[in-house]
Amino acid sequence: MKLTRYYLGLSVAALLAGCANRPTKLEIYDVVINHVTVVDVVTGQLTPNRVVAVSKGKIVRLEEADKDSYAAKQYVNGNGRFLLPGLWDMHVHFRGGDSLVAANKKSLTLFLAHGITTVRDAGGDLTPSVMQWRNEMEAGQYPGPRIFTSGPKIDGPKAYWPGSLEVETPAQIGKALDSLQRLRVDYVKIYESKISGEAFLNTISQAQRRGMKTTGHMPYSVTLGEAVKRGLDATEHLYYVFKACSSKEDSLTALVRNSLKTDKPLGLFAVLPAVYDTYSPAAAATIYKQMAKRKTAAVPTLHIGKTLAELSENDHARDTLRAYIDPKIQATYTRRLASARQQSAAARAFSKKLETKFFSMVPEMQAAGVPILAGSDSGPFNSFIYPGASLQDELLMLVEAGLTPLQALQAATINGAKFMGVAGRTGTIALGKDADLLLLTANPLENIANVKKIDAVVSRGKAYPAPALANLMRAIKNP
Repeated sequence: MKLTRYYLGLSVAALLAGCANRPTKLEIYDVVINHVTVVDVVTGQLTPNRVVAVSKGKIVRLEEADKDSYAAKQYVNGNGRFLLPGLWDMHVHFRGGDSLVAANKKSLTLFLAHGITTVRDAGGDLTPSVMQWRNEMEAGQYPGPRIFTSGPKIDGPKAYWPGSLEVETPAQIGKALDSLQRLRVDYVKIYESKISGEAFLNTISQAQRRGMKTTGHMPYSVTLGEAVKRGLDATEHLYYVFKACSSKEDSLTALVRNSLKTDKPLGLFAVLPAVYDTYSPAAAATIYKQMAKRKTAAVPTLHIGKTLAELSENDHARDTLRAYIDPKIQATYTRRLASARQQSAAARAFSKKLETKFFSMVPEMQAAGVPILAGSDSGPFNSFIYPGASLQDELLMLVEAGLTPLQALQAATINGAKFMGVAGRTGTIALGKDADLLLLTANPLENIANVKKIDAVVSRGKAYPAPALANLMRAIKNP
């Protein structure tokens, strides 16, 4: 490989001394980024004129520029640029069965090209493929983000999503968790399409005893407070936190439980209007305090909520990124589109009103100390939620909702690393940490939209300048 060498501060005397004495071998780093402003996502501090040197996937030097000499296989000019940890998308999906394996794999490129160096797969039916991709990327065979995965979801009998592990009894829950541990998943994802409240809570308890993290959608037949007490680590989306913000939560929960014994069981969407009408700031403060005390995180997924609420009125035919979404995945968008077009005007109006309420909840949770995780919910069946770009848009919406740019960046970096228990090795820029980095041409703390101004991405210690990212994108573009 051709080496690019960049020497700083070598005086004539030093050169003469080098000629007179035995030459000292200059260490060759994998990547050197020089004269860059480093963004501390914990404090919001900007440190200008730094040099970051990377070897074997780790940050091995982090110091003031111009103090030493550096040689690198890849040299990246950081002058006028801002360096922060690579972004985390804490809610994505790889799914759709064997016929969509290749189509799903293309999304790995989209994540990387948009600055996402880590994703959390929130359940699907492609676990063997996901594990294979993870191994291939770690071995340097294919570029893409690091993947944390839940493997198959846990749900009740006759579950909605294919590949789910269906449980009802404690013994079945134990067997399901056994299988997930054999798969070496990173956490447990519970889904509410058919699972009973009792099985949901028992799954949390059993998983906690095994030291397994749990997140999920929550059946409306239980309260979030019950789940938090059992040890639920995160709640996906805001429907379930919202129900806990009702002054009539107990009554509504009992109503749902009783309806399950009839031929007309009440689901989440049937109850939401009553939850909205009984929203209580006092109840909200109580559940936020509980979540903060137990460190139960929330994944707001504001971007997908807004996109789906406006699905019937927005034409996505000219979306630039559609050209990079495999036609087989685009075909899965039709289900939600058809459903949106059948909605009544009143239902569409309520969806928008609900999303506005969700926006207002985010800064309140942040202020209360609830960990916020940025997630897009991108993947097959989720119409026009494009991998990579949708996480960027989620950050914009978190700020629109009331978070500061720094808080939004934390939701997409250090908060994810803390949640997955790996903050000691990633999520911030520090000596010895993983070299998963994002180089921007403008300061994201001044304007969060600057996360879209990507000059380079470093993944597993390899630099991908903007032209290289463009080449990766061209390789997956539809013919």
